[in-house]
Amino acid sequence: MSETPITSSVSKGCFVFKSTSKKRKRHVGVGGYLMDGCDGSDRFRICQKLWETVQMNTEEIQEQLNKHVLDSLVEFIKKHELGISSEEWRQRSSEIPTAALMLGVNVPDHAMTLRSLCNLLQDSVTPFVVSVHAKECAAVKLLIQKVLEQLMGKGVSVDEEQEDDTAVLHRTQCTISALCQWYKTAAKKCTHASPKRKGNLKNDDVPRSLPVVVIFKDFEAFSPQVLQDFILICSRYTQELPFIFIFGIATSPSAIQHRLPHSVSSLLCIEVFQSLSCTQHLASVFDKLILNSQFPFKLSSRVIQVLVGIFLYHDFSVQNFVKGLQFSLLEHFNSQPLSVLCCQKKEALLCVKTLSQQNVERIRHLPSFMRFVETQEPQEQVQLLTSDEHVKDVCQKLLKNLHKYHKNYYPVLLCLHSLTSSLPKFPLGKHIRELHVSCIEKNLWETEEYDSAMQLLRILAKDELVAALEKCTEILKSANTKRMQNVLQQVEDFIGRLEALEGATSEESSGDGVILEKNRKTDLFQLQKTLLEKESRRTKRLNPYEVLRSQVMEFVDSLVREYLTPAELQPLSEVCYYSSSGLLRQRLNITPRTSIQTALSHPFHYLQNEILKTNAGTISSAAPDLCIAYKLHLECGRLINLYDWLEAFATVMSAAEDQDADSEECGKFDNLKHARFIQAVSEMEFLGFIKSTKQKTDHVARLTWGGC
Repeated sequence: MSETPITSSVSKGCFVFKSTSKKRKRHVGVGGYLMDGCDGSDRFRICQKLWETVQMNTEEIQEQLNKHVLDSLVEFIKKHELGISSEEWRQRSSEIPTAALMLGVNVPDHAMTLRSLCNLLQDSVTPFVVSVHAKECAAVKLLIQKVLEQLMGKGVSVDEEQEDDTAVLHRTQCTISALCQWYKTAAKKCTHASPKRKGNLKNDDVPRSLPVVVIFKDFEAFSPQVLQDFILICSRYTQELPFIFIFGIATSPSAIQHRLPHSVSSLLCIEVFQSLSCTQHLASVFDKLILNSQFPFKLSSRVIQVLVGIFLYHDFSVQNFVKGLQFSLLEHFNSQPLSVLCCQKKEALLCVKTLSQQNVERIRHLPSFMRFVETQEPQEQVQLLTSDEHVKDVCQKLLKNLHKYHKNYYPVLLCLHSLTSSLPKFPLGKHIRELHVSCIEKNLWETEEYDSAMQLLRILAKDELVAALEKCTEILKSANTKRMQNVLQQVEDFIGRLEALEGATSEESSGDGVILEKNRKTDLFQLQKTLLEKESRRTKRLNPYEVLRSQVMEFVDSLVREYLTPAELQPLSEVCYYSSSGLLRQRLNITPRTSIQTALSHPFHYLQNEILKTNAGTISSAAPDLCIAYKLHLECGRLINLYDWLEAFATVMSAAEDQDADSEECGKFDNLKHARFIQAVSEMEFLGFIKSTKQKTDHVARLTWGGC
């Protein structure tokens, strides 16, 4: 045993001893929260695998969607780089080629698009690519410095064997003329280092040089004066430096006219490029990650509504939508021990065999499994409630049925959406996500919207119905289940029978018309009676197309009732469906002011310290200084006397030092208390609760009212 250090002192004091043991606190990573308990390592492995799948799929979608606009930008830059004729070269010398890239209002997604553009340009066009941000370029000097710093690093890195003293750039050298001197040397190095690029020239006599591309990430956020000065300076060096600008614009091309006068915008040769809309991007992510039977993790209807609501009413950011999906994934595996079965079918069946007794008991308590047990025979119920091995065998069958349900669900859902997405007023929703939410939330065929959609489908013309069924065949061909293949054959049979019809037979006008005698007077009642009789006779006789169309609609209705049942009715659906929409809304759709007021009024809510627990209306002397100052300022009016506020603060601090409230020392403050009070007041001013006022020199104005 180690000896305990002995201390002896006349005065009171606090002695600190370093620990003699060499044990260090182990850092708990992401997997540490999932590895606690039974099957924790498998849960972490499966969760990590699904997380990587989400990231990989989103990156692939991003590349596919941005491919067209990025390729167009590359062609635009190459066109101005080659200089096809001497006339264009003279025009290029007087104007700066500028690409106005319309990125949309989903600002959080711009960074990934511009990063992909920057990498693509460096790989295929030029190594001299600069990307600047408005917050780093408050003045034109800072903008020029940022451009030169990025270019110097990229230019030197082309030839790794030689080092250039210009790699270290001093502030006094941040001028465009210094960039011209550096560019002459760097461009020669790049041309000799990549001789293959010479093959791109169509005419060797045409002057050619590597362009210097400057990307303005957030064009609207730049100061108009900074942009004007920088463009005017660069326009004077176009013959020496082949500048090309790319403006990242979130609103509309008119933003260029609002920030640049005509004298400056006339120096730019502007061409507009439109990126894909964020709603189309979201639809691609939705199809790839949510409406996919190969991705085992699922979201409940309310969780989808929360994520889509944040997307539509807050930021239009697909990246934030994916982050919400990833948070749901992590929270599901953290809170649900049975998520170890949320994987591919083969792996899930193997995991069922190795389930612990505790997890088998958890399965018995699942609401969906309890409903399944209630539908079984009494003897089977006893087996399910007493035998763990029997539960495992039944769970294997239920998991197979769950995976089969998803494989049949999504093709039928896509077919129904293709049939109803073109109907007037979109009774089942314009987007497939709306139809998906309705299907997994309730019985779709019991809703008024479904009845309205079926009524509209029953009056489709022949060519419209054939075109809709042909779309369904394309969807069903990708399904790999036997049942869907049978459905495909039936749909193709309907198409063949529809095409075999020469057309809808029309009834003869002589049989259905209303014949009136010229010399006979007919009153309104008699005419109405005659028309109703003819209409009743006509409705009883259906032509061959109407009969066949009615059979098609009955077939579609049977598919909907069989395969589009709510997900919660499937046994063991809790294994792969995340449904904590309240927690997700609390974590993602936060209100900063409410959170700050809760933290300052009730610090125990976040710090979880028992000493901080207080009754309503009281102030704990053990609370942080900022919390004490905040609670004291709630008792004041519009103007707060700083000296009175300081005295009240010192009184609370004296209570922390066990001073008697009636003593003379209570309420007095020393330099330490004064400094702590000043710091707390400064923090409250930074948070926006108070501000200085000129009405009274020793007062501050209160900016908020009420509190938590």
